[in-house]
This record gives sequence, C-alpha cells and structure tokens, in this order.
Amino acid sequence: MNPHHHLDPSTVVSYAAGALAVEVAIVAATHLETCAHCRARVEDAERIGGHLVEQQQPAVAAGDRQAELRASMWSRLDEAPAPATVPPPRAPYEDDDRLPAPLHPYFGTSYRALKWRWMAPGVHCIRAPNTKTGTLLMLKIGPGRSMPVHSHGGTELTQILRGAYHDALGQFAPGDVADLDSDVEHQPVTVPGTACICVSALDAPLRFPGWLAQRLQPLFKL
Repeated sequence: MNPHHHLDPSTVVSYAAGALAVEVAIVAATHLETCAHCRARVEDAERIGGHLVEQQQPAVAAGDRQAELRASMWSRLDEAPAPATVPPPRAPYEDDDRLPAPLHPYFGTSYRALKWRWMAPGVHCIRAPNTKTGTLLMLKIGPGRSMPVHSHGGTELTQILRGAYHDALGQFAPGDVADLDSDVEHQPVTVPGTACICVSALDAPLRFPGWLAQRLQPLFKL
C-alpha cells in the first residue's frame, strides 16, 4: 500500500505533541499504521520537539512556550530532508477481515462483524459510542454514490479503508487520508464496482449548502 494523500504538517505536529482531539488522533493513528511517509514525519516531529523542549528557557510563559514550540517544529519539519531510507509500509488491510488496530476498541476487530445502520439510500454508518470531544464514525457508501456537497465547521479527518471516492481534491483509495478544514467544500463520489468504507473524525458539525441536507442534518447528527 502506497498512500498518495497524507496528513497535513500541522496534524503531524499536533499528533506528535499529543494535542489532537481523541477522535482525530484515532483516525490519524489508523493512517500511520500503513503510511511510512507520515510515520517518518511523526518521528521527525517528535525528535525536533524533544530537542526544542530542551532548549527552552524556564522564564518563558507556558502558553508562549507552546506556541513557540509549534512554530519552530513546523519550520524545522519543512526544512527536514526526506529520510534516506523510508521504513517499509506495514501489511495492507484492504483484502482481509481485520480492521486496523487503532479502531478495535471502538468498532471491534472484524469487518464481517460490523453492525451497520441505515443512514440514507446506499449509505450506512456506525457511530462509536462514548466519544467526548467530537464524532467518530465508520461509513459504508455504495458504489457510484454522490454525497451531498458540504464544508466543515472544524476538522474532518477521513481514512479510506476499502473502495475509493473522488472529489475536487483527487481520488482517495485505501490508505489515503483526507485531512480537511473549514476552508474546504467538496462532494465525494464513490467509484463504481465496490462500496467505499472509511472512518471519519469530526470535531464540529458539517455545513451543508443544500436545503434538503440542512433539514436532514439533525436526524443524521453530523
């Protein structure tokens, strides 16, 4: 598996610092399970962050110190050369029955054991229980289906597990992650042939320009 869409640098830095919302961190960890590129960037961020912490002066206020650390980590991460040897990606999970390990506490271990709930024609979902800071859910969208046009009130992090979809940002296949913020408006369309299964984390409700989707949003709780 060789993902073409990766975590945003700010997400990498926040993940390395332990600053992501729990639900977003779970999806990021799912991506890292199969993406050698992003694992290497997280390791860079952890190494740079540790070095910067050692250099900080005790007199700097705690809030200022965190802001300076993040800014320095982003800068150095941009400057860091790609590793000479990238660790090989872990075994792909597309063709077996095992869910990625970070999802096991929330959805179980098996695709076949998932208990999907109807959400809309051709769309089924499973919402993780007991989430505290946002929404974590798995979606199964039938082949050739168009989702409503929407933007985001905050962060949306979506990892593709099976199948694929395309939108204005490109095609997203197994292993790819869509790391989106409030500036992005898109309409995912699944490719023909097989259902698209993905796991998504939201830290704020979606925004739908269409009146019908707006009316249905309270029912779907997205």
